[in-house]
Amino acid sequence: MTDSFILGIDSGNTVTKAAVFSQTGSLLSVGDCEIAQIKPQPRFVERDMNAQWQMTCQAVRQAIGKAAEQAGIDSSQIAAVTATGHGDGLYLVDEDGTPLGNGILSLDSRSAPVIERWEAEGIHDEALKTTGQRPYAPAPSALLRWIKENEPERYARIRWVLSCKDWLRYKLTGAIATDWTEASTAFVDPNTQDYSSAALRLFGLEEMERTLPDAHDPCAVLGEITPEAAEATGLRAGTAVAAGLHDVTASAIGSGVVDQGVVSILAGTFSVNEIISGEPKPSPDWYCRNSFRRGEWMNMTLSPASSANIDWFVKQCCRDAIRLAEEKGGSAYDYLEEELAEAFASDSRSIYHPFLYGSPHGSDASAAFLGIQGWQHRGHMMRALLEGVVFNHRHHVEALKSGFHIKAARLTGGSSRSPRICQLFSDGLGLDLETVDVDEAGALGAALCGAVAVGAYGDLGEAARQTVSVSSTFSPSPKVRRALDDRYRRYKSTIHQLRPEWRGLRGE
Repeated sequence: MTDSFILGIDSGNTVTKAAVFSQTGSLLSVGDCEIAQIKPQPRFVERDMNAQWQMTCQAVRQAIGKAAEQAGIDSSQIAAVTATGHGDGLYLVDEDGTPLGNGILSLDSRSAPVIERWEAEGIHDEALKTTGQRPYAPAPSALLRWIKENEPERYARIRWVLSCKDWLRYKLTGAIATDWTEASTAFVDPNTQDYSSAALRLFGLEEMERTLPDAHDPCAVLGEITPEAAEATGLRAGTAVAAGLHDVTASAIGSGVVDQGVVSILAGTFSVNEIISGEPKPSPDWYCRNSFRRGEWMNMTLSPASSANIDWFVKQCCRDAIRLAEEKGGSAYDYLEEELAEAFASDSRSIYHPFLYGSPHGSDASAAFLGIQGWQHRGHMMRALLEGVVFNHRHHVEALKSGFHIKAARLTGGSSRSPRICQLFSDGLGLDLETVDVDEAGALGAALCGAVAVGAYGDLGEAARQTVSVSSTFSPSPKVRRALDDRYRRYKSTIHQLRPEWRGLRGE
């Protein structure tokens, strides 16, 4: 594979990216496209599955075109293709592989009534024993049960229950399958790491057992680019396509987290916090799912409450900075740094709850600024927002600390490019924090599955160690840590105080 390259596809809740890498992990080109979200009513977040495929083809064509233009790489030199995608949600197809309605994204919460009923009936606690996790609104189990109860005709036509990335791989190869990590989002026994009939019975979904795709090693070759997919994407027909994996696990691998002891933190739309263990440790505080290696588990705790809050605030309240970035270059954040520096130098004690899109505290939670005063300016609001994002990650990381030894943290996502935010994470978590020089960790993690599949590396652990290295390390300041501890206690207290009002504030 000396003169060959690998391509990774990373399809998130809003943007799908395709990236071409060298076999040593160097990023050569990226194509991206935004896929429209469809929100037909409150709590519904969907996408057109065929439109997703078309936009993915566009992103792949962009990446191939840029690779040819910038590095003289031809698509015939791409040895393997692998996709990853947002976890949970549902992509349903019939006997002919035709979509049964829109795909359901992991931001969807229509099944909240199902979750509430399962909690009341004790199914939540039983699910923890049976599947290593309690279901939540976008889990395939809860969504399938909602469809069974509310859309029985659609439910009766289901032939395959797919994930985001498995739908894309089906379109690339015509093969129906999944991998170990994706399979464990709902119906896997953590002790055997295989599908569990008992889990399906528990959720009242026994008839769905035949719809679950076979689960494979993430690095297994599950097909090749079909002539139709080659025409649509610009890839060479016959190119190997690997199984791939769940996106948060792909991001961990793409940031070099392949061993125990380091918590992988992804600050994106979701606050994702995960650590590998050598034994299953189910807990109500995290999801115990399959890792990329058999005999290991990926323990993850997450919520849709991270850096998307920052993007929202900048778009809504910092249009002047956006305009300056468009006129003069750089990022909008560059033009906000002076205000932010002044705010961090002051004695601001304002609090922000980063629950615009969801929270780990129930589906009724909503975002809020608290303690804002007239002498403060926009920078103080941004400071509170950044601290709120870190505090939500801290909530999750402290849960993992109760069950696992954590010696360091590794941060990926857009926030990892900001030294200020990295230091805030280190201070807020009380951990040494590492960053890596990887811009597309999810796509790289997926692409490395392809590299292993075609023999460039022996396994994913070797592939990650050979291609990913630490670029910066941040250590916590005891003084700042103490101040953040005080604000974190107030953050938790205000969440407790506001909880009874959340449903009324939502108007539901």
